[in-house]
Amino acid sequence: MHLRQNIRNSKKHIGRALLALAAGLAGTTAAHAGNWCEGGVWLDAMLGSYHINPDPDKHFEQFNPGLGVECWLNNQWALTAGGFRNSLRRPSYYGGVWSPDFLHWGIVRVATMGGIISGYNYGNWGLGRDHTIGPVIAPLIMVEYKRVGANFIVIPPIPSDDLPFTIGFQVKVKF
Repeated sequence: MHLRQNIRNSKKHIGRALLALAAGLAGTTAAHAGNWCEGGVWLDAMLGSYHINPDPDKHFEQFNPGLGVECWLNNQWALTAGGFRNSLRRPSYYGGVWSPDFLHWGIVRVATMGGIISGYNYGNWGLGRDHTIGPVIAPLIMVEYKRVGANFIVIPPIPSDDLPFTIGFQVKVKF
C-alpha cells in the first residue's frame, strides 16, 4: 500500500517537473534559447479533441486542457514536450520529435511527430509497471501565421483503452 502511494507521488512530481520545464522553456525568448532553438520557441495550449466513431457507450472528454512547448532546432525539426488532461480524464505527459514537412502550402504544413506519451493503457506495448507509457507516431497539420498558429494532431487508436482515432487541437504562440 505504501509503495503504491510512493509511485503515485512520484508520477505527480515527474508530471509537475515536466510542466515546469515546458513553462520554463516557453518563457525563454529565442535569443536566450541560443542555438538550440534557432528556429523559434512556441508555447502550445492544448484545448480539446474530437473522437472519430467512438463506441456510443464510452463518454470521452472533449475538453483537454494542457500546456506544451516546441523548440524548433531549425525550420524543419522540432523537439516538443508537455502535459494535458486526456480524453479518459487522466493526466498525460508527452515528449517527442516533429519531423520535416511532407507537404507545405503557404501557412500550412503537414508533418509527423514521434515520441512517447503517458496516461493510457498500452497493454503489452506499454512501458512501466502499469504499462501507461507508450510510443506514439502521429501525423499533424500545422497552421502558422507570423507569431500565432494551431496544430491538428491525428492520434492513432489505442485499442487496449478503447480509444478511437482522435484529433487533438492546440493553439500556439511563438516567442
